[in-house]
Amino acid sequence: MLTVEKINTFYGEAHTLFDVSIEIQAGEVVALLGRNGAGKTTTIRSIMGLTPPQSGKILFKGENILGLPPYEVANRGVGFVPDNRRIFPTLTVRRNLEIARKGNGSKAGWTLERIYEHFPKLKEIESRMGEVLSGGEQQMLTIARTLMGNPDLLLLDEPTEGLAPLMVMEVMKIIKELKEKGETILLVEQNSTLALSVSLRAYILENGHMVFSGLAEGLIQDQELRQKFLGV
Repeated sequence: MLTVEKINTFYGEAHTLFDVSIEIQAGEVVALLGRNGAGKTTTIRSIMGLTPPQSGKILFKGENILGLPPYEVANRGVGFVPDNRRIFPTLTVRRNLEIARKGNGSKAGWTLERIYEHFPKLKEIESRMGEVLSGGEQQMLTIARTLMGNPDLLLLDEPTEGLAPLMVMEVMKIIKELKEKGETILLVEQNSTLALSVSLRAYILENGHMVFSGLAEGLIQDQELRQKFLGV
């Protein structure tokens, strides 16, 4: 589904990603882990075309999308859920979802009805304006709105950041349900325990360098490695 080959990304003169490589197969949930400032969000922004790498390749379904503007990347089937929950505050929950509707030719595509089945809370509050939603409700809406675009690959950037513990569990429940439905997800998450619990494989970034690639189960069992690269 996605192959990132040795990308190098800069912010101005600052070199932030160094030969970063990632591979994701269809139907996988893959975690991208690391401390704050390790380069996780930059990696997702690089894939999405928001911060284009200066070198390397980004192959999505066999096509090199490096250098394409973000809307072209989205049109090819990549959905991005940013960490700042950018919903439309003056639109209702339902309208936020409706304007994002896009078909992908699949009979099992995401519709408003299917969204409400998986996000019953959004059905309850469908007439509320986005600006009055709680942080957790905004996060659910952001994920649901992205799914309405029927992406083949979902990029989730810190979906539980800043949420109350109960809402964290609710968001993780949704991610597990998406996994069971066969969605392909690249999950950036500061809470490595949560991320590894839903992922098949994992990568770890440290100061813009990839320092680990392997099965999530193996990383869960390797406490020394987790402490070295993920410990506070």
